[in-house]
Amino acid sequence: MARPRKPLLSTDRIVEAARALVDAEGLAAVSTRRLAAELGVSGPSLYNHFRTKDQILEAVADSVSAQVDLSVFEDGRDWRTALHDWAVSYRAALRDHPNIVPVLARGPGRRPAGLRVADAAFGAMVDAGWPPAQATSIGALMRYFIMGSALGSFAGGFVDDETAYDPADYPHLGQAHLLADQQEKIDERAFETGLTALLDGLALQYEQLGRTA
Repeated sequence: MARPRKPLLSTDRIVEAARALVDAEGLAAVSTRRLAAELGVSGPSLYNHFRTKDQILEAVADSVSAQVDLSVFEDGRDWRTALHDWAVSYRAALRDHPNIVPVLARGPGRRPAGLRVADAAFGAMVDAGWPPAQATSIGALMRYFIMGSALGSFAGGFVDDETAYDPADYPHLGQAHLLADQQEKIDERAFETGLTALLDGLALQYEQLGRTA
């Protein structure tokens, strides 16, 4: 009886395995030797698809960018609603894969999905009437905000130990030990609060554009 064949090695399989490894153990865990072992292949076989670890991490980063919903810019939503929904989708992708954020934070470089994300947001703002220079600033601003929100949890930065926050030293942190238990709710609310504030400010600028046009 013929032995079952192993699945053929492909770029997608390598990226999927690398992404799972990054998610579970962080960037430092990725190496061609480790990935080869995870995939059940010899190390040199990976070089037919990727020459270096950095190329693998770039591909993982791009696979996460590909999860961002760009249809929000194509279905007739006004620019503010589209930008809001895009930011929520973008953050959700980063929240699911936080360990790859340092690579994404370098910028899109030559990554196709990352460039599509930037192109879609910029194009939508220009189409809505924003001057190109301001559309560029909006893209940068949103990227700073979304990436920053994904780099770490505010609520998760406090320990679940009431004795760590002596009122004599920290008179306003009497409830800080409760924050970690509400991490997801607090972080989601903080993101939405910040996003709304940003969009409110942009809406005021947009109105000013209309008055001066």
